[in-house]
Amino acid sequence: MEQRVEMKNITKTFAGVAANDSVNLTLNCGEIHALLGENGAGKSTLMNILDGIYKQDAGDIYIDGKKTVIQSPKDAIANGIGMIHQHFKLVDAFTVAENIVLGTKLDMFISERKINEKIRDIGEKYGLDVDASAYVSHLSVGEQQRVEIVKALYRNANLLILDEPTAVLTPQEAKTLFEALRDMAKRDCAIVIISHKLDEIEQIADVVTVLRKGKVVGTVKGDKIQKEYLSKLMMGEEIETNDAPLDTCTGEEVLTVKSVSAYNDKGVLGLDDMTFSARAGEILGVAGVAGNGQNVLSEILTGMRDLESGEITLDGARVDQKSVRERLQAGIAFVPEDRLGTGLVGDMDSIDNYLLRTYDKQKGIFINFSEVQQKVKDAIEEYDIAMANVHAPVRFMSGGNMQKLLLAREISLHPKLLILTYPVRGLDISAMEKVYSSMISQREKGCAILFISEDLDALMKFSDRIMVMCQGKNMGIVERERATLTNIGLMMGGRKLQDGRQDHEAV
Repeated sequence: MEQRVEMKNITKTFAGVAANDSVNLTLNCGEIHALLGENGAGKSTLMNILDGIYKQDAGDIYIDGKKTVIQSPKDAIANGIGMIHQHFKLVDAFTVAENIVLGTKLDMFISERKINEKIRDIGEKYGLDVDASAYVSHLSVGEQQRVEIVKALYRNANLLILDEPTAVLTPQEAKTLFEALRDMAKRDCAIVIISHKLDEIEQIADVVTVLRKGKVVGTVKGDKIQKEYLSKLMMGEEIETNDAPLDTCTGEEVLTVKSVSAYNDKGVLGLDDMTFSARAGEILGVAGVAGNGQNVLSEILTGMRDLESGEITLDGARVDQKSVRERLQAGIAFVPEDRLGTGLVGDMDSIDNYLLRTYDKQKGIFINFSEVQQKVKDAIEEYDIAMANVHAPVRFMSGGNMQKLLLAREISLHPKLLILTYPVRGLDISAMEKVYSSMISQREKGCAILFISEDLDALMKFSDRIMVMCQGKNMGIVERERATLTNIGLMMGGRKLQDGRQDHEAV
């Protein structure tokens, strides 16, 4: 097997902190190589160096045995390296063909027909069907990802880097992607996948390199690619997971949503005649490809967005005309997707951020900062939150610690309804487990929980019921014991449960 790329002793520091510390990595043609590590382990930094976005402080890159300097993405493309980022780099107003050729040098005599033929040939060769004449704005997320891959292949890339490639895909789309990646590897492409999904890595990777705190702690092949072993390598210790089965919920309805419609930021219906309910002591999971109305749903429940029609009740009382503050006082707590911005104020310290939700309860103009500071210290201990000190701006905290602080603040409100929107996105395993254990604890206390997530394994593990959204519609609600990846995936793709039956036979 021909060697493709070697990264030798790569070091990169930011503000004196080593993101990569003398990292060695070898990527071979014909292999699917997974990069695994907790948040801040240096995975993305290392690949951004290979893609020319960052320049290493020390170390060298060799391509087919030749020392190569990569100072920009243009250099990377010239050396056959293409990176498909988690957030796609496509222009919505352009066609697929226009996006694919954007930035390339075109022969003045080349015709649109020849460009489309080359795009079609690439698609047929690798099983990546794309419509060259379609506008990107009209494509699904899975289709846009295929365009990104074809764009890299059009530029003659034979080393593809994919950052969290299945984060926004249905199981069926992920299966199709994996088939295409395996086919590319068989045709002597080198594939690199950055992922935190151990099940997927176990399924598709030929080689796994694990990073911890900027260093390579192991490279695993063959039979050793097992999620338990990979988890131990990644964290340096065994992570205890809560695998105990959840008791069936029998609580009363806390939240009722009836025939609710609302517009999104683009002026089109983000929610279309949504009806469902959530019960006390229940985790109602919400599945769906990102962008199908999940954020609009959380915003109309919390009062951050107006309804077009319908009604929302909490414990039998209408709340859809109430303000954000009034809904908070009624018992609705919210952990938003944007933890730094919507959830926390980056330039404020942890004490002031903790006060944001309860300052109106302070007596008069005098705020009891010592009391709030003690609450923050208690939260730091209970949730294992790492920070320089309670007076440091929260923007200096890691994403996982921000999320735990935000979760601790919302839980401290003793809510009737807790809305969690992608609560573990971008978190490492230990931070994920803390979020999940806190969610289960609130469930046991009788709180109704709306758990919006793109991780189907987590939804099927922790939810009592799973509601699936597609294009702002409720495609059906499935009981946990009857949920399968197949039926959830079909519903995410737009197939509605028939006759109201909540089982896999209905799909």
